Amino acid sequence: MQHDVIVIGGSYSGMAAALQLVRARRAVLVIDAGERRNRFASHSHGFLGQDGVPPGEIAAQARRQLEAYPTLTWREARVEAVTGRLDDFVVTTADGIAHRARRILFASGVADQLPAVPGLAERWGQSVFHCPYCHGYELDQGRIGIVGSSPLSLHQAELLTEWGDVTLLVNGAVEVSPEARAKLERRGVAIEPTPIDRIAGHANVVLADGRQLLFAGLFAAPRTSPSNALAEGMGCALEETPMGIQLRTEAENKTSVAGVFACGDVARVPHSVSLAVGSGAMAGAQVHRSLVWPETFTP
Repeated sequence: MQHDVIVIGGSYSGMAAALQLVRARRAVLVIDAGERRNRFASHSHGFLGQDGVPPGEIAAQARRQLEAYPTLTWREARVEAVTGRLDDFVVTTADGIAHRARRILFASGVADQLPAVPGLAERWGQSVFHCPYCHGYELDQGRIGIVGSSPLSLHQAELLTEWGDVTLLVNGAVEVSPEARAKLERRGVAIEPTPIDRIAGHANVVLADGRQLLFAGLFAAPRTSPSNALAEGMGCALEETPMGIQLRTEAENKTSVAGVFACGDVARVPHSVSLAVGSGAMAGAQVHRSLVWPETFTP
């Protein structure tokens, strides 16, 4: 069977895109490996109508709604290869099964490269976060620590003063110029130069000199990259952003390869559930338009 569209990645952006397509009665195959980026978080915030709901519940409800449409096919599998060309793509999964489609939509998300601080990864999504709009309110204006990792940490420290008392833990990873220091101090940010030994308890930072700083929560600015190399292997161009590497797309969610589209975290910054859903909804409409008017979507 040849599908109209194969969506690689069945998280929020992928499902939002698929919804637009099945409502246009297009044959859509969603292939998902079950690795949502926010699977470590207990609750999702900032998404209108779903504020405070566990992210797994949001995803499960969305999938149930999608599966009510007869033109949807869902496969829980890992994609190993994508080959072919416009109107004749082949997607091969790890079990060796090949699926054909006229269009490909990458909604496969990104991988977070977390700071190499002992104890941080175990608390990711629970007491260590990256998005203040998603998790800042719940810290109840308490003490917030920024784990230094990149120049974005300076931006995080300045912004998060809206949510609590902020300490920037430089940790040898961030250069604080005199100008930046003055700016942070004007915002009331404390700057801690002592390296971090580990993170303990809920969000307690143990420093190399033995001191322990207690926080309501911690924030980090991880570098991101596509969760797999499938699109790059097809020849899709990448681009550098302040947050890391993503697929380069045009206004219509097109990648640099004809017939291949991308949406969600793998194709845009910044990242959140609500922004991923919006990106997916737009991408689904654009993919559908490319099937109706292919001449306007060919590079």
